[in-house]
Amino acid sequence: MKKRQVVVKQDSSGRSSSTSSSMVRTVRYGECQKNHAANLGGYAVDGCREFMASGEEGTTEALTCAACGCHRNFHRREVETEVVCEYSPPNTYR
Repeated sequence: MKKRQVVVKQDSSGRSSSTSSSMVRTVRYGECQKNHAANLGGYAVDGCREFMASGEEGTTEALTCAACGCHRNFHRREVETEVVCEYSPPNTYR
């Protein structure tokens, strides 16, 4: 999902300029953090390094990892946000 914000500013001379920015957010799921030995009082992870969906986007299988069989919530969530700003100079013509 992309968001775009446009801000129009006017200085004291009545000239206007606009600033536009957009934010791109990418979500990636890393290694599995499910403790498989929790019921024994220990700690053991399965070593799955990255989430791979078992099915197509929008299905319940898309929430299960094809490599380890765990739900996506057990995988470390990594969010990468990129903000892009564009600026156009003020209008000098009236």
